[in-house]
Amino acid sequence: MLYPLTFHPIFKERVWGGRQLERLYQKTLPPDLPIGESWEITDRPDAVSVIANGPLAGKDLRWLMEHHQTELLGPARSRGGRFPLLIKILDAREKLSLQVHPPAAVAGALGGEPKTELWYVADARPGAELYVGLRRGVTRAEFERKITAGTVADCFHRVPVQAGDAMFLPSGRVHAIGGGVVIFEIQENSDTTYRVFDWNRPGLDGRPRELHVEQSLRCIDFNDFEPALTKGEMRICEGELQVRVLADDPLFTVEQVVARKSGPITWEQSQAGIIGVLEGRLSVDHPEEQILLRPGQFCLKPASVERMTLNIRPPASFLQIRPA
Repeated sequence: MLYPLTFHPIFKERVWGGRQLERLYQKTLPPDLPIGESWEITDRPDAVSVIANGPLAGKDLRWLMEHHQTELLGPARSRGGRFPLLIKILDAREKLSLQVHPPAAVAGALGGEPKTELWYVADARPGAELYVGLRRGVTRAEFERKITAGTVADCFHRVPVQAGDAMFLPSGRVHAIGGGVVIFEIQENSDTTYRVFDWNRPGLDGRPRELHVEQSLRCIDFNDFEPALTKGEMRICEGELQVRVLADDPLFTVEQVVARKSGPITWEQSQAGIIGVLEGRLSVDHPEEQILLRPGQFCLKPASVERMTLNIRPPASFLQIRPA
């Protein structure tokens, strides 16, 4: 019988990364390395989450999908037999490359996988911004000229952000994270990225990072102008709970839940779900397992766990994530 699950994070060194995950979330990072990503829940060929709690500790998400997929996912669709979502926390000390993920219509022809994602800004220094979509009126021809000139960043729509902002990014939307931002990223289970421009910087090996201009041009939606931040309104739910819908997509749904008052919340659903804590603390109570979660930690509720209780220590805020 499955129970609420937590996993050991997998840390990824990135040339643009920093050490904020250590400061904000007390994660035990490898020393003296720029860590840009913490993969919190992943079922990738090169990175599989290992269960951290309960009787199944030491087993991994790949094993769960192979032996208990129906119990784990219920009616949710897998991604080619793998867990459908990839959950990360990103620490962008510096700007990421200007990039795009392939839409489903062209991903297969390019040998890649589509990736739609949601960004929730958990922390941002003053002046932080995102590069998302194109400035209104930019044409493909102008975009290609700017790539050649090394000034393609001028074509991008730039959006100032602060903690609490969110942005939805369908496949085909050009984007980059500006420096000084920590982001919770919820995405399809994919790791295909095509870089348009990378600020002429070397990679971790000291060599110029590979660009994918031809593939990018086949993927970019050149009619995607100046997208706005997600503006879902907070609605009151169950008394002292406030809920904001951040993404309601055929691939996944994401809600932010804010609690101002102590008390239990009963989660009764026969579908898989993920809790990701943004601030405050909460405990997950289940007959088979009790878990205390702090900011930067995640818990996966298998579909077969039809009932569990969240005990909130306010003020608290968390993401509630469900695969389609």
